[in-house]
Amino acid sequence: MHENQNNWQRIESVVKWANMTTNYFARYIGLSRGENLYQIKRGHNGISRKLGERIVQHFPQIDLLWLLTGRGQMFVSGSEDRGAQIPFFNADVEKSIRGVELLSPDGYVVLPMGDDADCALYYYGRAMGDTLPAGTLVFLKESDVESVIPGGMYVVVTRKIVTLRQLHLEAGAQSVRLTASCEAGFDEMVVKSKDIQKIYRVKAHLIVD
Repeated sequence: MHENQNNWQRIESVVKWANMTTNYFARYIGLSRGENLYQIKRGHNGISRKLGERIVQHFPQIDLLWLLTGRGQMFVSGSEDRGAQIPFFNADVEKSIRGVELLSPDGYVVLPMGDDADCALYYYGRAMGDTLPAGTLVFLKESDVESVIPGGMYVVVTRKIVTLRQLHLEAGAQSVRLTASCEAGFDEMVVKSKDIQKIYRVKAHLIVD
């Protein structure tokens, strides 16, 4: 029902569901005026990531992925047939994944027809180049070195570093080699497997304009 709605129709669906006027809705979510929303209605603007996060923060029942892209369904609840509800954290994955279990989710998202994940955070690094541009939402699943898929993208946590790179096994899985997709300015790193505290596979990603 909601999959083919345009940007304004999705906003309008949330406004009507909240039983508010457009101007009151804008003030309720912290916008200074409703004009920001009317620009979307006129087709001049899309739904920015910041606006989507603001709406989900006030209405956690709304699926962020649906709001930003139109994929899936409007509500997070009642989505068991579409996959697990994935905690979303409005945080930098390389700065926050080490203590993610101590954070409170800013909302929940569901990946339609996709693999489940443990959490979703933003990637603001530059090492992955156009593969994962800065600001990409990444969906992570905790894994282990023995399960590494060579060339796959992983977040590696050690005592000294936290980084998102492509991984390659070295010396019979005694160590892993971390490479960047962006060739300039990022050297390869080799990390001993025994030094890895946690490792997360990037199961999916969403590039948000």
